Amino acid sequence: MKRTATLIVLAIVAIVSISTAISSSDMGEDDDDRYEDEHDSEMRGSVASAGGWFESRADIDPVDSDTYRDECGACHFAYQPGLLPRRAWEQIMNSLDAHYGDDASLDEESAAAIRAYLLDHAADRASQSRARAFAAGNLSGDALPRITATRYFRREHHEIPTRFVQGNPEVGGFGNCQACHRNAERGIYNEHQVVIPGFGRWDD
Repeated sequence: MKRTATLIVLAIVAIVSISTAISSSDMGEDDDDRYEDEHDSEMRGSVASAGGWFESRADIDPVDSDTYRDECGACHFAYQPGLLPRRAWEQIMNSLDAHYGDDASLDEESAAAIRAYLLDHAADRASQSRARAFAAGNLSGDALPRITATRYFRREHHEIPTRFVQGNPEVGGFGNCQACHRNAERGIYNEHQVVIPGFGRWDD
């Protein structure tokens, strides 16, 4: 009787150990799935009581650097640091004289302040699960990093027809975040609040 009980206990321990090992392995293989699950869980906890819309809360920290907003936001949308990992921002800041076809060189003081801000608030240092998802996986190619080239971005936008975005004069391209994410400046990229100009609300 004692031998049978011992064997049952050992079997249970073995099953639990194998299950734990498998779970750990799966998480290591696909971090962006884990981050997406975390984000979905966070968002389900903040569903508004009416209309099925989520409460407006930032899932990427909004820009809070005047220097960054003034220097970079003067030419394009001031993308939040949490939309790219540190290594990507480093590459961008090291290539300001050839900044996506333009010369965006800055004086040393401004460049140093912006670099420090971007690196300190990059995706791989963020607390929000959506921001951390932008740090998972590899950026494709050897060119300057693009948010639209991250694995997480492509995964979230692959079902949107090109004509809705690049073929849409009111949007122009996937990099024009605020055209469809009306609260992008506040760091809110909730997919349930996307409104595509000329086409209306998008809900996949």
